[in-house]
Amino acid sequence: MARKVKKTIYTVSIDNYAPEVTKLTFPFIKAYAHKIGADFHVINERKFPDLPGRYEKFQIYELGKLHENDWNIYLDSDALVHPDMLDMTTYLPKDVVMHNGKDIIGNRYREDIYTMRDGRHISSCNWFTIASDWCLDIWHPLDDMTPEEAYANIFPTAGETIQGVKSPDLIDDYVMSRNIARYGLKFTTAVEILRERCGYETNFMMHHLYAISAAEKVVRLTDCLKGWGLTG
Repeated sequence: MARKVKKTIYTVSIDNYAPEVTKLTFPFIKAYAHKIGADFHVINERKFPDLPGRYEKFQIYELGKLHENDWNIYLDSDALVHPDMLDMTTYLPKDVVMHNGKDIIGNRYREDIYTMRDGRHISSCNWFTIASDWCLDIWHPLDDMTPEEAYANIFPTAGETIQGVKSPDLIDDYVMSRNIARYGLKFTTAVEILRERCGYETNFMMHHLYAISAAEKVVRLTDCLKGWGLTG
């Protein structure tokens, strides 16, 4: 009998992050995990206490091995998943990593020898990430520079700055962008897969906003659920 494919969905909730937000999002993430046959694991303990809480997602580098996952899926705890969302692991070869979308690295980060050598200039939008056991290096913790050196390479966009985003707030995107280049990881996006293989113009089955307050997120999440017809 063939071994069952092992999947885990991870999210981060340090210091009981915004329970008014996760009250809305966690039931849908758990339902998605059940739908695709994945475990659900909340990272709620600090392993990197000197870095922002969002950096704790880099625990997946070791957790993925510990849990013996074939597929490791990360979702921000403020992300909303529609019940009709597809199992994206069925569209991914094991040697390819995936985000929902991507940006251009030069908008936010000073490039280095890895991103220049790689030449794709991929800037990570890591709120939704999938990688197999072959590609856990996407979550490889920073090991060749100090956090302060990393912060010096991060430049929030004008819009992010207006919203109060600081360099440390983008440390996870920066390190993952660099890891994609440093380890030569093959890369795609959910948006591309859904458009090219499923005929959807966008990924309308997921909702995520950042750089706004928890109170505003509750309003926007509730509006999204109303738009999806899923209130009540």
